[in-house]
Amino acid sequence: MTTNERELTEPVDLCTRDGRRLNPAARGWASRPLVRANLAGGWGRTKRWDYHALLSREVAVSLVYADVDYLGIVGVWWAHLPTGRSGGREVSVPLARGIHLPDRYGTAPLSFRHHHLGVEVVDDAEGTHLSARWRERDGRIGRLEATMAWPPGHGTVDVVIPWSDRRFQYTSKHQARPATATLVVGDDRFELGRDDQDAWGVLDVGRGRWPYRTRWNWGGGAGRAHDGRVVGLQVGGKWTEGTGATENATIVDGQVTKLGDELTWEYDWQHPMEPWTVRSADGALAVTLTPRFDRHARTEALVLGTEVHQVFGTWTGHVPGPDGDRLEVTELVGFAEESRSRW
Repeated sequence: MTTNERELTEPVDLCTRDGRRLNPAARGWASRPLVRANLAGGWGRTKRWDYHALLSREVAVSLVYADVDYLGIVGVWWAHLPTGRSGGREVSVPLARGIHLPDRYGTAPLSFRHHHLGVEVVDDAEGTHLSARWRERDGRIGRLEATMAWPPGHGTVDVVIPWSDRRFQYTSKHQARPATATLVVGDDRFELGRDDQDAWGVLDVGRGRWPYRTRWNWGGGAGRAHDGRVVGLQVGGKWTEGTGATENATIVDGQVTKLGDELTWEYDWQHPMEPWTVRSADGALAVTLTPRFDRHARTEALVLGTEVHQVFGTWTGHVPGPDGDRLEVTELVGFAEESRSRW
């Protein structure tokens, strides 16, 4: 399976010099972060976020740090998949005061302090270090210390989605980054990525200027193919249709294989705990997620509204490798979601 998308090989600005329109030279995809999101103006439509997640067979954790212009959102969420227990804390900041994300991911630390939640995200030569401390709704104290390694040569899926020259999104998707973490909630303690138990880091960097109504699919996962190679899965849909660009790829032992075609998603929004299947038209990719946990969130606030089903479980099927070979995968840990938003 090939792509006709233009591959970016040199650093480029996302926007024209005034920061208001899409730079034509930024259209394309890359296997490493090359885009500087020099956004300016466009208040109300400009969105910036870094979303980190940690995946293991028993625990899923996420940390979001976002500026959607009229609102800032910082939050930590966790779930123990075997028991269905979950928790965390999220804080909303009017007008995103004090929430700052750099034009280039990882070039400046992220920091947030609130009486219910404190967050630090720092990148260095080892990878990404996440630190958080919060108070659960029931009063228990939560604490997260994690590192998402970024091995040399480990590729990413970076793409600019061009709805128009005024509405566009740059995303950098990271999958299968080896991770270690300690999560403590009250008297419960969870260790991820230790004692021969793999854990994987996920990152979604978003910088762009969005339409008011949006709907997307996103999925990912990581694990080992039957031949022992590390496989990262990165799939999306709906929001990219008609743009000539996709965010679909596999990452095998760090090498990215870009999938240029839109994929077919099959699932039941009303019954999200039933299987989710994603496949390509040519059959090169066909995987099914068996959910173990549904993170369902719904918010309605006048003109702002969002509803998301994000399910966590395991992927089984086959994916294309870097040489066009077919890799069989069984029980890659991962997730799939549909989001419907007015924002």
